[in-house]
Amino acid sequence: MTITETFLLALALVMGLPWLVWRLLRTDNWMPLVVVQIVAGVLLGPGVLGAALPQVHDFLFPPGVIAALNGIAWWAVMIFVWLAGIELDLHQAWVARRETWTTAGLALVTPLVLGALAAALILTQPGWIGAKGQHWQALLGMGMACAVTALPILVLLMDRLAILRQPLGQRVLRYASLDDIAIWGVLALILLDWERVERQAGFLLLFPFVAWGLRAVMRRIGGRDRLYLGMLSLALLGFAADWAGLHFMVGAFLAGAILDKQWFDEAQMDMLRDHMLLTVMPVFFLSTGLRTQWDMGGFEVIGGALLLLAAAVVGKLAGVALAGRLLGWPKGEAGVIGWLLQTKALIMIIFANILLDRQIITGTSFTALLLMAIGSTMLTMPMVRRGLAELTQR
Repeated sequence: MTITETFLLALALVMGLPWLVWRLLRTDNWMPLVVVQIVAGVLLGPGVLGAALPQVHDFLFPPGVIAALNGIAWWAVMIFVWLAGIELDLHQAWVARRETWTTAGLALVTPLVLGALAAALILTQPGWIGAKGQHWQALLGMGMACAVTALPILVLLMDRLAILRQPLGQRVLRYASLDDIAIWGVLALILLDWERVERQAGFLLLFPFVAWGLRAVMRRIGGRDRLYLGMLSLALLGFAADWAGLHFMVGAFLAGAILDKQWFDEAQMDMLRDHMLLTVMPVFFLSTGLRTQWDMGGFEVIGGALLLLAAAVVGKLAGVALAGRLLGWPKGEAGVIGWLLQTKALIMIIFANILLDRQIITGTSFTALLLMAIGSTMLTMPMVRRGLAELTQR
């Protein structure tokens, strides 16, 4: 077959298999479609399909097909990160600053510390730090991966739970949005490249002027022109950030963060997010799965994933519980918020992909982080549903 035919066959498998599993097994209450797509990507990767049926794997995913899939995945995930940046509402965070900063801070720092401790234990073994990574970069990167909240997936899950536009949902968005800023800031620190420090300094110095100019133009236009200009700025800022050595995802997030949410139609942006999840994000999840490796053996990888999962979940729940006690929240509310904020999925996978791209972590570390993200997100829906039911009964 031609490379085009192979690409379309692989695409049909990527789009069809997760949807059939999700629909036929009715997994939505414990494994949303996005999680099924991630799991399917892992199963189709070299660690499972490649090991069991190497000829089938090589036939479906030759280098040309993988290159085409990666191109779609890059643009899809850039748009998703851009949407996450737009979701930031710093004005509301400032209005409720004591509650927001206390909760967001504790929800970030506590799992970061526990995750770093778990990573310190894991990194005592060889094979977890990448060829170009230093110990502190891998330690901080894996620790921050435990603290990440997947804002786009969080929005999707809260919409399914019918709490997105309620006061509780809006509070959770504020907490997650502030943590998003910290996450990308820490990533920029980890990726700091002293060989390109002049480029990075230039990017950071010029960015405020670019942001001011873009915002000025956005105020003067409307309708679809704002979306077109948003896509253009997304591509250019992604290029500039990557050229400076900060990675194009940092640029994608900044491209969205400098825009005001009210400049865009809320229903249309929600629809764009849903359509992205339906049409192109499965390609990103497949390309992620194709990067999983089991070089050290399943036991070591799964053991590392479980340790990181425990640090992430316990850290997030403990941090939010402490915030709830300090702020005097009603009983049970901290548990619901904590379980929502420990959702990992997309943003953590992006974060880990970047660390792997820059060879800060190895494929083994990436696989453990990916499994941790899957486990974390699978826990969210059942635990939050139970918590919301208990809150309603009180």
